[in-house]
Amino acid sequence: MNRKIFVPWSLLFALTLPAATYAAAGESPTIYTIEKGDTLWGLSRRFLHDPYYWPNMWAVNPAIGNPHFIYPGQRVRVYSDRIELEQKGTMPPASAETPAPAEPGGSKEAAEEAPQAQGFTVTGAEGFLLEDEIHPSGYIVSTNQNRVMVGSDDIVYTDIGRRNGANVGDRYAIYRKMAAVSHPVTNVILGYRVLALGELQLSEVEEKVSKGLVTKSFQEIGAGAFLLPWREKRVSVPLKGADRDLTGYIAETQTGNRALASGDIVYLDLGSSHGVKPGNLLYVVRDVVPDQRYALNKIEKLPAEVVGAVVVLETGVNTSTAAIVKSVDTVYRGDRVELKKSR
Repeated sequence: MNRKIFVPWSLLFALTLPAATYAAAGESPTIYTIEKGDTLWGLSRRFLHDPYYWPNMWAVNPAIGNPHFIYPGQRVRVYSDRIELEQKGTMPPASAETPAPAEPGGSKEAAEEAPQAQGFTVTGAEGFLLEDEIHPSGYIVSTNQNRVMVGSDDIVYTDIGRRNGANVGDRYAIYRKMAAVSHPVTNVILGYRVLALGELQLSEVEEKVSKGLVTKSFQEIGAGAFLLPWREKRVSVPLKGADRDLTGYIAETQTGNRALASGDIVYLDLGSSHGVKPGNLLYVVRDVVPDQRYALNKIEKLPAEVVGAVVVLETGVNTSTAAIVKSVDTVYRGDRVELKKSR
C-alpha cells in the first residue's frame, strides 16, 4: 500500500524553471518502466536524488494530465539532470491497474533544467491587455459588399493611403478594442482587452485609402477594427526560470469566459515591472477554507490547492498574456497565480 507523504506547500512553490541548458551532447538515457507503487516523488528521489523535482516533470509533460497520477507501464527516460516521460505508449490500456499517486513536493533547487523539446508557441492570435493609449496605423472602414463580418480571402478597405507611406504588399495585423478590464480584487482598471482578429495585405493603394486582402483570420473581422504594422508573431517560448517570487491574479480571459481549462489564453496582472518574463511558469492556486468545528485549535490557514499552471507568453509593463498549460480542475477568472522561489 502506498503511503502518502505530506510536504509543506511552500516547498512546492519553491519550484524554479531556468532557461534550458542541457546535459552533455550524446548522453544516452536510462529507460525505466513505471511499476505499481511508483510515484513522481519517488522517481525524482531515486534517480535525481531530489524528491522535489516532480512538479517540473508534471508541468512540462503533456501526457501527465492529473499531477497526482502516473500509470504502471509508462516509460520514462532518465538523464543525469532530468526525467522525461515518453510520449508514445503512455496512456494506460482499458485494463490498466489503478494509477499510482504522485506525492506533493517542490524545492527551489528542483528542475534546474527543462526538457529540450518543450516549448510553447505564440501564434499571434492570443490578444493582450492594452495598458496605454495606442496609435493605430489605420482602420478597416468597409468590407466587400458591406458585409458585417468577413474572414480569410475576403476584401476589406482601409483609410491607409500613400500619404501614410503605404505601398502595395504592405502587411498589417488586425485588432479590435473591447471593454475595460478591472482588477478582480482591487477593481483598478488594468487596461482594455484587445482581440487579435487576423492579418491583411494591401493590394491597391490610393492617396488616402487602400484595398486589402485578409490573408489570415482568427476571428470574424468587420469595419471598425484597427490596424498595426505586421510583425512575425509565431515564435516558440521556452520555459524560463523566474528570479523572484511572483504572486498575481488572472484578471481577464481571451474569450471573456469565466470558466477555463487547459489551452485557454488568460491575461495576468503581472508584467515586466514585476519581474515577469516570457517562459515563466506559475501555478494556479486556490485557498482551502478549514472547517473550524473539527480543529482542536483555531486554524489560520491551510496549504493552497493547485488547480493548474500557466506559462507567460508575452509581457506588457503591468500585465502579461499567458496560456493555461495544465488544469486538474476548472480554472476561473480571478484565480490566484503564484511562484514561490523561497522557502
